[in-house]
Amino acid sequence: MQQNNGLDKNQLISFGVLSLLLLGFMLYFQNRQVDQEQTQITQQTKKTEQSATANISAANVNNVAANAIQKVNLKNDELSLEFSSLGGQVSTVQLNKYNAFDGKNKNKPLYLFNNKNSDYGFEFKDKSGKLINTKDLVFAPSVNGNTLTLTSQINAATIQFIYTLNPKYTLDFKVRTKGLSTITADTKATFKWNYNVRELEKGRAQEQTHTEFVYAFNNYKDYDYDARTDMDETKETLNWIGVKQQFFVAVLEAQHGFTQSKGFQDNVEEGEYLKKFNYDGQVALTGGEFNQDFSWYFMPLDLQLLKSFDNKNFDEILPLGWSFIGSLNRHVFMPMYDVISSWGIAAGWVIFLMTIIVKLILSPIMYKQHKLSAMMKVIRPEIDEVNKKFKDADPMKKQQETMAVYRKAGVNQLAGCLPALVQVPLFYALFRFFPNMLDLRGKSFWFAEDLTAYDDLIKLPFNIPFLGEHLSIFAIACTAVILIYTMMTAGNIQQPQQEGMPNMKVLMYIFPITFLFFLNTSASGLSWYYFVSNAINIIIILVIKYFILDEKKIHAQIQENKKKAPKPEGRFQKRMREMMEQAQEQQKKQEHMRKKK
Repeated sequence: MQQNNGLDKNQLISFGVLSLLLLGFMLYFQNRQVDQEQTQITQQTKKTEQSATANISAANVNNVAANAIQKVNLKNDELSLEFSSLGGQVSTVQLNKYNAFDGKNKNKPLYLFNNKNSDYGFEFKDKSGKLINTKDLVFAPSVNGNTLTLTSQINAATIQFIYTLNPKYTLDFKVRTKGLSTITADTKATFKWNYNVRELEKGRAQEQTHTEFVYAFNNYKDYDYDARTDMDETKETLNWIGVKQQFFVAVLEAQHGFTQSKGFQDNVEEGEYLKKFNYDGQVALTGGEFNQDFSWYFMPLDLQLLKSFDNKNFDEILPLGWSFIGSLNRHVFMPMYDVISSWGIAAGWVIFLMTIIVKLILSPIMYKQHKLSAMMKVIRPEIDEVNKKFKDADPMKKQQETMAVYRKAGVNQLAGCLPALVQVPLFYALFRFFPNMLDLRGKSFWFAEDLTAYDDLIKLPFNIPFLGEHLSIFAIACTAVILIYTMMTAGNIQQPQQEGMPNMKVLMYIFPITFLFFLNTSASGLSWYYFVSNAINIIIILVIKYFILDEKKIHAQIQENKKKAPKPEGRFQKRMREMMEQAQEQQKKQEHMRKKK
């Protein structure tokens, strides 16, 4: 038997020939595959180019490739704008004189439009029913001074967007077409605007609350805002439509107005954006052509600037409150702030002096309130005596005796309500004033970086519901002085004598605590104002108690009055007695009816 120790000569030759054949086949098929792949790539490229060409043709973009999209800039002292040839629209809006809030960088540029957070265009149908939107078209730009002309061709039709940058944060926007009637039978085009509003201020919740649709209608005479999720103004012709933030607004005005207006807005819970907005409104085509004038306004909410646009009602965008509240801010608090700030003192001390002035104006009313409070404390023993004496008596009798004590002491309980009623509109006016006063934006005072936002020197490692992740020092200080003021005045409140009635003293102590939750996320300027205001109230009470009212003299006068015949009832006392008698009579009738059943 022959032992096989390896490959023989013939096997080696056969293996070599087979290897060469396999190598040849591999090279052949590899080259063939490469050729096929190259052919496929070429065919695919042609198909892609044909498809792109077809899409460009369908979109009417002058057969310009996507990489030919251009950016064009216009700039003046107030605005820096960038335009994109894709859609012929404003792609970037920077307000040069203002900065956005950033926890670390105080010089962060303030952009309303940037990084594709806004897009808009006009949509209509061609004669085959296919939708065409100008934001999908590519325009050829041409700049002449502060005017930019963007031109796009749709078959035989030409569309031009002409932008002119003017002073006062204004960008004129004209739309001109020629031959549009050859490709569309529509009588209207739909303006579509999608806008993701970027966070610009400290205090997300507060800014989000102030971010909403704003618009004017009825030839600029009427103004409205819309914070609802769905906006529906299909029955009105809007002269302008805008989206307002806490201190800035983007507005588009139409020469002939927008009809069939609908919008949608939704909160964004976290990230750089506050809200998402979508708006649709129709504009008319005349004779098949689209020739209308528009104006964009990218403005700070400065009252004097807004009022300088005659008959446009822009000043209503600033949310200073309706009717009397708004008038109070426009004609009292804002001029007062402007005059005091012109003295060159810090914004926090301006607010301090404003508080002093308001207190001086209200001093006659406030004096009566604090004097009444002190007198009620003096006659507290007399009231307790009546309650003890008539403990088991008829409630009507006890109430009449209590009122008699007040009457003899010369205390008019109704007078105590007047200062409280006066302060309600003041409180609401200031609640509107501080977070919307542009001149206070970014102004620091002590540990508050911005008086239009909360101070957060005390940061918490966790989130407390309704408080957040911080504690405002101004809010804590304000709550403290309100508690002190409450303790000084709560002794004058009578305890409820009837079962089921709330304990007013307890409610008075709860109120300052709830105030902390409210002020902790509000403008620190508001907290500072109310801290000063309540501190002054405490001082007034102490002055009245120790330097003005003589408690012993008042008490002696009451004792003397007891010996005299009671004074005739006043109109208010008589009306109160009649109402109580009617209530008592009604109660007796109801009890009688229950017993019969």
